[in-house]
Amino acid sequence: MRSATWFRAGVERRPAAADNRDYRARPETLPMPARRRRRDSPAEATHAGSYSSPACYLHELEAARPTAAPARGFQIKRVYEPAADSDGFRVLVDRLWPRGLSKQRAALDEWWADIAPSTALRKWFHHDPVRWDEFGRRYRAELRSHAAQLQALRRRARQQRVTLLYGARDRHINHATVLRDVLRRSAAR
Repeated sequence: MRSATWFRAGVERRPAAADNRDYRARPETLPMPARRRRRDSPAEATHAGSYSSPACYLHELEAARPTAAPARGFQIKRVYEPAADSDGFRVLVDRLWPRGLSKQRAALDEWWADIAPSTALRKWFHHDPVRWDEFGRRYRAELRSHAAQLQALRRRARQQRVTLLYGARDRHINHATVLRDVLRRSAAR
């Protein structure tokens, strides 16, 4: 067994050679943290970075730690991926319900089928990469008639993160990317 020196309250302690137990797991052999010096006057106690007492310094640390601002804006995510706390407000933007997915597993806040591409446009596109540019142009034209719904999504995105959920397999060539770009571009104006 390797000889190690541990200090506690200024007393040197070495583990016994015959002791087969792991001395590192015993609390009495662990090093103690250095004690903070006592403040002489109340003026020193209010000095920045000081704590009122050892018993309550943890909540003072948490209060002093800057809190992260809540995430805002738009993101897209496949509806089949598990829900996360960082998703915020989850909106399904497909006209058809995703195949084989229960409502509980989808964990939706709302389903907005109206802002999805029309059935005729969806069938014409049929996820053909050759038609992607023309699909984007036609879908943007359809979205002009849904200005009130888009504005409601923008207001929501100013308060919290909005996740636009889609069911397509392709992460880059789907209507949710066009919708996200329209929402971001209009919000920037």
